[in-house]
Amino acid sequence: MAKTVNPFVVTGKIAPEYFCDRVTESARLVKSIINGNNLVVISPRRMGKTGLIQFCYDKPELSREYYTFFIDILHTSSLREFTYLFGKEIYETLLPRSRKMASLFLQTIKSISGKFGFDPMTNLPTFNIELGDIERPEYTLDEIFQYLEHADKPCIVSIDEFQQIAKYPEKNIEALLRTHMQRQGNSHFIFAGSERHMMQEMFLSSARPFYHSADILELKAIPSEVYIPFIAGHFERCNRRIDKVDIAKVYALFKGHTFYIQKTFNEAFADTPEGEDCTMEIIRTAINNIVASNDTIFREILSNVPEKQKELLYAIAKDGEAVQLTSTEFIKRHSLTSASSVQAAMKKLLEKDLITEINKRYSVTDKLFAMWINNLYGNGLVL
Repeated sequence: MAKTVNPFVVTGKIAPEYFCDRVTESARLVKSIINGNNLVVISPRRMGKTGLIQFCYDKPELSREYYTFFIDILHTSSLREFTYLFGKEIYETLLPRSRKMASLFLQTIKSISGKFGFDPMTNLPTFNIELGDIERPEYTLDEIFQYLEHADKPCIVSIDEFQQIAKYPEKNIEALLRTHMQRQGNSHFIFAGSERHMMQEMFLSSARPFYHSADILELKAIPSEVYIPFIAGHFERCNRRIDKVDIAKVYALFKGHTFYIQKTFNEAFADTPEGEDCTMEIIRTAINNIVASNDTIFREILSNVPEKQKELLYAIAKDGEAVQLTSTEFIKRHSLTSASSVQAAMKKLLEKDLITEINKRYSVTDKLFAMWINNLYGNGLVL
C-alpha cells in the first residue's frame, strides 16, 4: 500500500501541488528579475519568504535561463562568515550543473583556491575550506563578484535575513556590498528580511547605501478565502474530513501566519486516520503538543531576557497585539514601571527580534512562544 504523503509541508522544498497561492507575489518576483531589477522581500519570519523564492527558482523562466543561489545569513556575525557562506553556496550549486563553471571558480577565487580539498572518486575539488582559511574576506568577496560577472549564464543571488549585515562589527559593510552589486551586469539580487523596521531603514532611508536600489515586495498573510479551501481540499483528497469553520478558527488564531497554520495541520493530518474526521479536539491537541515540544527552547530564551524586558514581553503576549506601549493605560493595566522603562525594554526586544512592530502594533514574533508564555501564566489557548 502506498504511503499517504502529508500535504502540509513545513520543511524543505515544497512541490507545486502543495504550494498555496502566492500567484501574484511569484509573478511579481519573476517579472522583477527578468526585467533586470533587484528585489526586496519583507515579511515576518516563517511567513513563507524562503518557500516563495525557491518556488520561483523552479519556474522554467528562471531555472533554464539563470544560475540560482540562496544563502541564509541569519546566524552569521561577520563579513568573513558571509563570504564563506557565499562562496560555498556558489561552488556547491554549480559543481553538479557545470564543471566548466566550477573550474572557473577555482581559477578566479585565487585567495582560497589552494585550500580546496579533492575527491578521488570524482576527480573534482571539494569545498572543505574552514572559516579561518578566509584570511582577507574583502579580497575573497571581490573575487566572488568577479566570478559572477563572468559566469556563462546570468545569476540570481538571494540573501535571506539580509538585515543581519547591519549587525556585523566591520564598518561600512552596506556600502561595500552596494558597490559590488551596482557594478554587476550579470547578476540580480533578492534581499529577503524579517526584521521589517531594519529592512525598511536600509532600503528606504536616503542616508543608507541601498536607498532605492531595489523594488520592494511585502509578503502578507495568504487570504483566508484562499487558504481555508486549500486546507479543506487536501484533507478531502486524502479521504479525510474537516470542518471549514475549524480551519477558520486556526487561521484567526495565528492571524494567517503560514508556518504555524501549516505546522498545525501537518500534525492534525497525521493524527486523523483515513476515512475519519479531523475534529477540533485533534486540532487543539496538535497545537498543545507543538507548543510543549518547544518548552526547553522557550525556557532557554527567557533565561537570557532581563526582568524589565520580560515584563514587557509578557504584557505583549497577553494582549496578542499591543498598541501604545508607553501609554498610562497600558503601563497601569500590566503593572509596568514607567514609560521610559517600557521604551528601553521595547527597543531591546525589537533588536533581539523577540517582538515585531507592524503599523504601530506590537506582537511576540514567535506565535508559539506567545502561546507558551500565556500557558505558563494562566492565559492559555482559546480555540
